[in-house]
Order: sequence, then C-alpha cells, then structure tokens
Amino acid sequence: MRHICFGFAIVLTVASIGWAQPAMPKPGPEFQRMGYFVGTWTFNGEAKAGPMGPAGAVTFTETCEMSDGGFALICRSQGKGPGGPTKATSIMTYDPAKKTYTYTSAESAMPVFTALGSLSAGAWTWTNESNMGGQVMRTKVTVKEGGPTSYDFTMEMSAGNGAFAPVVQGKATKKS
Repeated sequence: MRHICFGFAIVLTVASIGWAQPAMPKPGPEFQRMGYFVGTWTFNGEAKAGPMGPAGAVTFTETCEMSDGGFALICRSQGKGPGGPTKATSIMTYDPAKKTYTYTSAESAMPVFTALGSLSAGAWTWTNESNMGGQVMRTKVTVKEGGPTSYDFTMEMSAGNGAFAPVVQGKATKKS
C-alpha cells in the first residue's frame, strides 16, 4: 500500500508542475513585423556636413536576425563614413504597454543610444533626444520600405527646438 501512495504522490506532483506552468508567450504582429529587416543589407548613402561630422559617402553592411522566441531583432553592422570605419550592434523590440518600438544601438564612434519608433504604411519613424556639448539635439530617422528588398533611409537632426535638417540619406538593398 505504501508503494501505491508514494507512486500516486509522484504522479500528482508531476501533474501539478505541468499545470502550474503558464504557456510561453508568442510574439504578436508588431514583433513579427520587425522580420522585414531579417537578412543582410548593403547601404549606400551620403552624409551632409553638420554636427555629426564632415560630408561624404557612407557605406555599410548590416546583418539582422530575430532572437530565439521572436521578441527582438538583433543586428550587427560595419562600414565606413566620412569619419572613418565604424561597427555597431543594435536591438529592436516592441513595448506593448507603451505601444512603441525601441531601438538601442552601441556604435564604435558614439555613446549607446535608444530611439523610440512607430510604423505607419511602410514607414518606420524613430526619434531620440540627446545632449551634445551642453545642447539638446533631436534626431529623427525615417526608413521607407521599398518592397521586400530595399528601403530608403533619412536621418535628420535639430538643435533644441529648431527645424530638422538632413544629416544622412541613402538606400539599402537586401542581398539575395
């Protein structure tokens, strides 16, 4: 009788552990939408002279993949701009409570920054405020999807509450 009771206790314990675990969450459509950027992209653009540095060509390659579970897009890039070579690692995700995308990047030539973003009709818009030399600088990045294998990119900056001015413009193409 003792063996039967002990066996029954084990069965109940195993069953209760299985029942107590909630189902793993699944990424919603906002997370799945980030999948647009999965793959390897080449970017060619032009930097304008301004607070970020001199004018000149900007080229880089970026490879992006979804994290295990599908809740974040992880990208690694390297390239060259008027200021020299650069490397970056970035993470994009979605905050359902705030209904906004977040993009955090660590680049070799600047401090880590986080931008907040939205998506509307194939246009991603990212904004950030930072302090440069004691002055508030606002940055706006717009990515306009051009189908599954290309997008146009514009980065604009503004000092304080001034008007935004283009800093970098270009086009990215997905490698097949």
